[in-house]
Amino acid sequence: MRRKLAERELTPAGPGSKGIDRRSRRTVTVNLAESPLAWLHARGHLSDRLFAAGECLRADYERARLGPNVTMRWDPVRIKGEGRGPGLSPTERQIAAKERFDGAIALAGSGLSDILWRVVCACEGLPDAERALAWPARSGKVVLKIALERVADFYRIR
Repeated sequence: MRRKLAERELTPAGPGSKGIDRRSRRTVTVNLAESPLAWLHARGHLSDRLFAAGECLRADYERARLGPNVTMRWDPVRIKGEGRGPGLSPTERQIAAKERFDGAIALAGSGLSDILWRVVCACEGLPDAERALAWPARSGKVVLKIALERVADFYRIR
C-alpha cells in the first residue's frame, strides 16, 4: 500500500488560527493515500468480509471506468480472428465490470447505494458523506455496514 504522509493540525479553530497558544496546538500525521474503507478496517470497525466486499465494488467501479474521464481512450480495436487467444477484450472486461457494479448497487438498494458510492467509490470520509446526505453524525458507519453486507452477498464473499 502506498503512503503519502502529511501533518494536520487538530486545534478547534483549524490551521493558522490566531489567539491559540503555540504549546496548546496539536498535530497528527495522516496517510492521505489511505482510503476511508481501509481506515475503518485497520481500526477494527469493518470485518475482513465487509472490507473485501468494498474492495471488490471499488475494483469494479474502477475497471468499468465510471469515474470522470480526462480524455479519449486510444486503445486498438480488436478484429475478429486476431488477438492473443481466448479471453475478453478491454472493452468487454469494462462492460462486465459495469454489469457487476450495477448489480451490486442494485442489490444494496436505493437507500444504501448513496453511502456506498460516496465512501467506497468516491473515497469520501464518513463525516463528509454524512453531511452531504444530511444524516445525523455517526450514523454512516451503521448504514455502510448494512450496505457492505448486501454487497458481500452479491459477490459471494464468506
